[in-house]
Amino acid sequence: MFLPAALAVTLVLVSLVTMGLFRQRWNPSNKHCYITGGSTGLGLALAILLTKKGADVSIVARDQTKLSAALQELEKVRQTPSQKLKAYSFSLTEPKLASDALETVCAEHGGRTPDAILMCAGASRPSFFVESEAEDLKRGMDNAYWVQAYTAWAAAKRMVKTQTQGKIVFVGSVLSFMSIIGYSSYSPGKYALRGLAESLRSELQLYDIDVQMYFPSTIFSPGYEEEQIDKPEITKKIEETDGGQQPEECAQALFEGIARGDFHITGEFLGHLFRSTGRGVSPYNNVFLDSIYGLIGVIGLPIWRRSVDKLIKGNQREHRQYLMSKGFHSRS
Repeated sequence: MFLPAALAVTLVLVSLVTMGLFRQRWNPSNKHCYITGGSTGLGLALAILLTKKGADVSIVARDQTKLSAALQELEKVRQTPSQKLKAYSFSLTEPKLASDALETVCAEHGGRTPDAILMCAGASRPSFFVESEAEDLKRGMDNAYWVQAYTAWAAAKRMVKTQTQGKIVFVGSVLSFMSIIGYSSYSPGKYALRGLAESLRSELQLYDIDVQMYFPSTIFSPGYEEEQIDKPEITKKIEETDGGQQPEECAQALFEGIARGDFHITGEFLGHLFRSTGRGVSPYNNVFLDSIYGLIGVIGLPIWRRSVDKLIKGNQREHRQYLMSKGFHSRS
């Protein structure tokens, strides 16, 4: 009797510890949060949420018109007159530009390094691999990997030099754990981001810098609407089972994960399954719940994958006709 009871108590305590109930939650009030991709979608929703919680918020994106509109939204939810809410137009797919953007933002804060670097910038352009041009593959890595990697590189250097004990937060995708037809130019970059986050989580412990990563499924954002234009129909068909979430829901899930101190952050059932079955040796968020998700995933995800493969193979004739209509190959 004693041994099972002791084991049960141990499991509960471990579960509570990994849930973060015995850890101090991160509070963004009076902290400087630097958000890339902050003009629309998840980035804007997160900027609004953090502004409501009293943070100084700097958003960076390319389009000045969208940035100006986003800044107006932040001003509507300003909590105090002293909050600094700023917007900056930069491209972040080159190392110098990523460094310049960060330095410009820091200059507005008297040279102070941001307390949190939150990287929401990125884009996806789904297509068939055989129809891609070499430039499409390069652009895919720029938009899925380098746009965040260069910012993380600049931020880590600055944080270490200024002895800033802050946070670096990546935004990946469930496509960081698995991929499907149509995402050959996007998933490789998201897989690479996950590897970078794993490496930096280990290395930056030397400086008490936290590294975290968010893995959302479909986000109903302006970027999602753009990706639908040329997305292969077979990809759309597979994604019909993904309910999707609004940017505000994702921003809340991301914030909660950051506040708890989770390394791998997910906020809906599908994400929990892929995270728990594909986490490798990454830390548990909750050893009890993650074990349950992992068990469900081990049983359910192979069934899901077989159904996806069956759907794709059943599309072979239609796809050949599509390629013929595009002049990709001859009827012979």
